[in-house]
Amino acid sequence: MNSDDPKYDNYLAVLREELMPAMGCTEPMAVAYAAAKARETLGKMPERVLVEVSGNIVKNVKSAVVPKTGGLKGLKAAVAAGIVAGKAEMKLEAISEVSGEQRKEIAGFPEKVPIEVKMADTDRVLEIIITVYSGSENARIRIIDAHTNIVSIEKNGEYLWRNSEENTVSAEAEGTGRTMLDVEAILDFAGMVKLEDVCEMIERQIRYNSAISAEGLRGNYGANIGKVLCSGDGNIDIKVKAKAAAAAGSDARMSGCGMPVIILSGSGNQGIAASLPVIEYAVHLKKSREELIRALLVSDLITIHLKTGIGRLSAYCGVVCAGAAAGAGIAYLQGGRMEEVAHTIVNALAITSGIVCDGAKPSCAAKIAAAVDAGLLGYEMYMNGQQFYGGEGIVAKGVEKTIENISRLGREGMRKTDKEIIRIMLDE
Repeated sequence: MNSDDPKYDNYLAVLREELMPAMGCTEPMAVAYAAAKARETLGKMPERVLVEVSGNIVKNVKSAVVPKTGGLKGLKAAVAAGIVAGKAEMKLEAISEVSGEQRKEIAGFPEKVPIEVKMADTDRVLEIIITVYSGSENARIRIIDAHTNIVSIEKNGEYLWRNSEENTVSAEAEGTGRTMLDVEAILDFAGMVKLEDVCEMIERQIRYNSAISAEGLRGNYGANIGKVLCSGDGNIDIKVKAKAAAAAGSDARMSGCGMPVIILSGSGNQGIAASLPVIEYAVHLKKSREELIRALLVSDLITIHLKTGIGRLSAYCGVVCAGAAAGAGIAYLQGGRMEEVAHTIVNALAITSGIVCDGAKPSCAAKIAAAVDAGLLGYEMYMNGQQFYGGEGIVAKGVEKTIENISRLGREGMRKTDKEIIRIMLDE
């Protein structure tokens, strides 16, 4: 690949779309963003609110703390935060600036303003429709397929803006250049990309995700998986540090820490799992900044590649993809190329592809630790002359064919699983 190759610009476009900042769990933030946009469109505070969301939004909002709300959880808290304090132009950071007075107003908002929550009549896994009412006026915002992908804005029954492809899969969800991703080309791109084209994005990823990881290890968040991993006799090896760093970032964000992370495939947990283990290994191995940046490109793009075929939301836990990709990035950091990286990915996917997504919550941190562990074991297996072979379960001959199988499993095979998980969660 060279800089004139169409793939080069496409890969850069993918990174620009994916490596975006978000506070807290992305699903509550998407709801808050939509609510802020609805209030902005209405032009005044609403007297009542209708929230219609797909099952996967319910699943991922139910147990995650909404940042800046004093520990509130759930759809109504996310809606209230977006309406009271949201700034729509900040998208997934819409509620990053909440005053003490606004926090009190958010807590009391659902008691003053009726918020009706309904399951959307949709086959989409990601759909958010928020309608706000004041007297005879109303405004309606619809998001589909990707967390910030607003496809229509209505006021008083008339479209102010509408995507002409509103009812098709969005470009942002399936988007620019993703069909051009493959492991061999990703490694080629990571090795030759001009650093000035990617440095700002990757440096921000390092800065943001390292900061929330450090906060997770300092504070008291969720089940404190990062701290648990670091407990013991004080002699912590690099494998544990890598898992703990990623888990600690998730500990903090799942429990309402207001610090932003850089996400991947619409997920902060995937962004954390793909980046922090690679960063820890780079420090441990005394690698240069350039080597770290190129290894992170491998991990980031492989995460996106693995997740694209599955979709933004699924019963298939997305950090499995990120953990395998982190193992690939660490292999690359230590001089591994196509053979080492391909075997690492296949081995890791064979280990952890049974982990289900049952919503955003503190246990995500433990799943991250397990997924990163699988990524590390996948690489160690290769280095010790061991591997899982095509025909063994869902493993196929060749990394791309195995990725196709994983995509099919997550996208098609686990649809009923996803629906059953949602039913179980709503029965509580």
